[in-house]
Amino acid sequence: MTLEERLEKIESMLVVLVERQQVREWYSVDEFARIVGRAEFTCREWCRTGRIKAEKKQSGRGAHASWVISHEELQRYQRDGLLHGR
Repeated sequence: MTLEERLEKIESMLVVLVERQQVREWYSVDEFARIVGRAEFTCREWCRTGRIKAEKKQSGRGAHASWVISHEELQRYQRDGLLHGR
């Protein structure tokens, strides 16, 4: 493999990584869990118990609302950790 081919491969991999890590206004519990490296169930419990600030929003699927976490809360969690909760 030539140097140019290797650089093209690296560049295409970087594009995929950047697209995967795009900043969003709101994250689902599943997305939040993947970003912080925790189980989805654990993050949902953090939402339910107030350990992270989350809101319930209609997802368009079924009668139940889903938890969503703001980008600001993601950054706060990464910087300061969990809140004390209820």
